Amino acid sequence: MSRAPLIGTRLRERRIAAGMRQGDLSRAAGISPSYLNLIEHNRRNVTPEVLDRLARALDVAPEEFSERDPGALVAELRAVAASFPGSGAEADRAGELAGRFPGWAQLIADLQTHISGLRQGMAALNDRLGHDPHLSAALHELLSALSAVRATAGILVETEDLSPDWQRRFHLNLHQDSERLVGGAEALVSWLDHSGEEAESAVMAPQDELEAWLSRIGWVLPEEEAVALDQIQGRDAKALARGWMGQARGDIAAIPEAGLRTALAAGGDPALIAARFGVSVQAAMRRIAFRPGSVAGLVVCDASGTLLFRKPIPGFAPPRYGAACPLWPLFTALARPGQPVRAVMEMPQPGGGRFLCLAWCEARLPWGFAGPELREAALLIQPDSGSAPDPAPLAAGTTCRICPRDACPARREPSILGDAPQQATKPPR
Repeated sequence: MSRAPLIGTRLRERRIAAGMRQGDLSRAAGISPSYLNLIEHNRRNVTPEVLDRLARALDVAPEEFSERDPGALVAELRAVAASFPGSGAEADRAGELAGRFPGWAQLIADLQTHISGLRQGMAALNDRLGHDPHLSAALHELLSALSAVRATAGILVETEDLSPDWQRRFHLNLHQDSERLVGGAEALVSWLDHSGEEAESAVMAPQDELEAWLSRIGWVLPEEEAVALDQIQGRDAKALARGWMGQARGDIAAIPEAGLRTALAAGGDPALIAARFGVSVQAAMRRIAFRPGSVAGLVVCDASGTLLFRKPIPGFAPPRYGAACPLWPLFTALARPGQPVRAVMEMPQPGGGRFLCLAWCEARLPWGFAGPELREAALLIQPDSGSAPDPAPLAAGTTCRICPRDACPARREPSILGDAPQQATKPPR
């Protein structure tokens, strides 16, 4: 039996980072969801055989979940100390701690991983509570039905000379509104039941269902497209998936894999790739983000700033609902169509990191000069290799609501993570 401490925590962290649901991972590994849930909460040991199946389903090496080498453990301890600069932890003595007390050192590193997962879960739940359209619809239906029942009951109580015909009508209204009330309550309970760890399994908008499906298939064009489409339930989401696959086929035909590998080895600049193959810069960004094994993320928005597409990467998870951080190069590019915007972004710790971000905006005139100009911007997100570090990385976040940077001049609202007064919050207009 594997005895690695908090191995379930590591499995859960990798599953969340991969965008997989517990049900998807359990099916891929051939175990029950309840058994996987116990493993992830460190309540059951996992055999090497099951661990191997789970690792293959997550596309990682099984060794990643076994005991870590001392060098990696020391690096993790130093990263933990850097995440909490005011703690007074002696980062230079991390090697001594790992050598003398390896168990405690491993626990500290695993707790940091656990905290990072909790922060991601809190961010997702905050997004749903604040902006989920299904919650808003359920509450609206519930309040509407309650108001109708109250109004009808008031008429029946206060009006003594109602004719039998009108009484029957009001009784029918009561019956119908009561059914609406029950339906609204059931919808709200269903939403609350799915607001925990497996929130992504709840009813989703077509765009969300598309992105969840892409996450399950690894963000690559599936070999058997018809079989892959059967995994999508919603009709509109299937239409979006067909459109995405058609676009992906066109991008692959325009930028073959062999040529892309050569271009990536030479630096992988999407503007140079676009010029070499005669395609748009956004097409080059998509090929980089959607090739097998890619570690790059991609975000697309329109001129309103609405996020149209999100491929997250560990440490940089765009919000599903609500507004993103206004400091992103993505929004700078919106004001500069046809001009490249490059920045190294530093996401808040713990759980964040440094990322090389390349943004590009394209404008089109679908109605000609007589119509409006439509703009679409894309942000390619890649882990910063440090080969050409910027002198001052851009300190940004995902969205103001969960960003701990209190003094940010671009802050729109107080963060739920900060305890200090938000002095930099803009006054309401």
